[in-house]
Amino acid sequence: MFLDTYSIEKINIEQRRYIGNKNKLKEWIMGLIFENCPDCNSFIDIFSGTGVIAKEAINHYDKIIINDFLYSNNTIYKAFFGTGKVNHKLLVDTINNYNNINSNYLKNNYFSDNFGDKFFNNKDATKIGYIREDIERKKSLYSEKEYNILLASIIYSMDKIANTVGHYDAYIKKEIKNKDFKYQLINYYSYDKVDIYKEDANILIEKIEGDILYVDPPYNSRQYSRFYHIYENLVKWGKPELYGVAKKPLPENMSDYCRTSAKDAFKHLIENANSKYIVVSYNNTYNSKSSSSENKITYEQLFSILSAKGKTKVFESKYKAFNTGKTDFADHKELLFITKNND
Repeated sequence: MFLDTYSIEKINIEQRRYIGNKNKLKEWIMGLIFENCPDCNSFIDIFSGTGVIAKEAINHYDKIIINDFLYSNNTIYKAFFGTGKVNHKLLVDTINNYNNINSNYLKNNYFSDNFGDKFFNNKDATKIGYIREDIERKKSLYSEKEYNILLASIIYSMDKIANTVGHYDAYIKKEIKNKDFKYQLINYYSYDKVDIYKEDANILIEKIEGDILYVDPPYNSRQYSRFYHIYENLVKWGKPELYGVAKKPLPENMSDYCRTSAKDAFKHLIENANSKYIVVSYNNTYNSKSSSSENKITYEQLFSILSAKGKTKVFESKYKAFNTGKTDFADHKELLFITKNND
């Protein structure tokens, strides 16, 4: 584990706005897992999202598998948890040097041309774009771990000033004040016991095994690759042509869990799970008035699929979910299904 001897203000993995973020529920979820899934040494987080549940699991299990098919999330996991050479002083000096750059002297670039005065003030967007391009130009100076840390640090830093309600499907249409982008280093670690994947969960499930499988897929029609397209664009840095008001690239990494085929995808995942226990996070937005928020898998379908695998318990907690700002969920509840595998 990393010990900081070169002090700088850092950002923790929990400090990112993200739909479905389980940070406020992690103690409740992990407490139920500890109580109902005894004698377990390994943990699979197959739709890891923000990675906060995986981070909690790291403290309690000998082997962890983390997966998400978004490029940006994979970069974040490698930055926070992956192994590799790290020169902390180099990272701190790099961050400080970028922060000392005056945005007034920077030229517009791919990032500011597309996202300036939309998702960010133009000066902030210009600085973000300059930093990203410069990191790519100097990539050979950094180890893979250091490179991922610098990219993850951009994501977390820009999230703090983004002109959005927490995603990038749209921006807030009002004048954007210059928030003076501050590049901050993430609070990274290194764990030999963590395996990190970037795969379709339904393909990966046939190749892995573990004591506990934690499942928290998207349930509604909102595709995460589209909601967080700016992060995907920034990490890949292929500078594709962008379309529409929100300046999105052509679609990729579209999840079956956001389509009418969600039930079949979930059924395949559970039937192929090679684990002692299956733990599934779910919420009651299947009662939502918004069609985009309505779950593609019903409670009854989910319970039936899990019960076919083994004895299933259901737990619930009242919880005000993060949403896009327009949908009000009355009596919102988070549900946790825990299934003991009979196979």
